[in-house]
Amino acid sequence: MRRYLGLYLWFWRRRTRIWMEYPANFVLFLVSTVILQSAGLLTVWIVMRRIPSIHGWTFDQVVLIYGLTLLARSLSSLTTSNLWPLGHVYIQPGDFDRFLLRPVDPLFAVLVQGTGYNGLGDLLMGAVLVGHAIVVLHLQLTPLLVLYLLLAVVSGGGIFAGLVLIAAVTVFWLTDAAPLLGAVNELQQFARFPLTIYNRGIQALLTWLVPYGFASYYPAGYLLHRGAGVLAWAAPVMAAALLLLGYRFWNIGLRHYTSTGS
Repeated sequence: MRRYLGLYLWFWRRRTRIWMEYPANFVLFLVSTVILQSAGLLTVWIVMRRIPSIHGWTFDQVVLIYGLTLLARSLSSLTTSNLWPLGHVYIQPGDFDRFLLRPVDPLFAVLVQGTGYNGLGDLLMGAVLVGHAIVVLHLQLTPLLVLYLLLAVVSGGGIFAGLVLIAAVTVFWLTDAAPLLGAVNELQQFARFPLTIYNRGIQALLTWLVPYGFASYYPAGYLLHRGAGVLAWAAPVMAAALLLLGYRFWNIGLRHYTSTGS
């Protein structure tokens, strides 16, 4: 584990130096991500100007959910972005074979090959939104709540990353997992709002099948004392289960992988 952590930091510094060779592009990329997320939040604000409360949730409470979703997504983007082009960039042209020759786990080799710097924009926006909600809603952050918030964000990132990994692994059979990855990614849009505004089917989907709710809605419910119950503490378990399941599927996929020979 220590070796992998050292290697990961080395690759991170290397990728950062490459990006900073073009600082203007880096800044524009970061700003564009913030603008994109701001546009989504603006849409929510416009709607809630006419409907000040949705199922008992005010705009600032929705902002907390929205911010938690962005923080979780940012951690996943920063670590798993290179899984998205796995099919058309590595497997289809035959370049995936080089990962199998390196003296590290092939999954680790794929992950460190690229870094999703758009996650920095999500991280910045999410932190601002959560901070805003904490101030406006007058949340009293005790040491326990601060610890819970950090645990919820990290666990949320694990949930997002686990879902991306599970979807990406299908590339070993489909050769291109982009449609499935896109579908899984689009579902996280629903997690930016209270699950109670949806019907029971979507609530169950976002809780048990594609459990984005554990990254946003249930932690927000706990912070706001809205009776999230035991589910508010289930995020670490769900994150660990998804990551382990994804890694299990990854190893199965490797055993079924056949080189293109190119």
